[in-house]
Amino acid sequence: VQLQASGGGLVQAGGSLRLSCTASGFIFSLNTWDWYRQAPGKQREWIAVITTNDNTIYADSVKGRFTISRDGDKNTVHLHMNSLKVEDTAVYYCKALSKLGSIETDYWGQGTLVTVSS
Repeated sequence: VQLQASGGGLVQAGGSLRLSCTASGFIFSLNTWDWYRQAPGKQREWIAVITTNDNTIYADSVKGRFTISRDGDKNTVHLHMNSLKVEDTAVYYCKALSKLGSIETDYWGQGTLVTVSS
């Protein structure tokens, strides 16, 4: 499985961006998808998850502003980011959990940079 993240860029505070994460390979094995972010000098932070049943959970830092969604074909997940703040500046990573029988494997995308200017 390979994940390709895209959609990052420079945006002004208050603006919006949509990140995408597209999987290729054994996508039938993919279970939950997560988005993380890592700001300069900080640890990687989990921000959102979508399950196979399309249930979603968000970190408090993004709740009400970010929405995680999945395309109908199940191989692309999006992170819709609204009301962006300067503190949302980070490299954003997607992660997908693959389940093949009892074997679970995490796959990570390469990261996409989001810069929010004041």
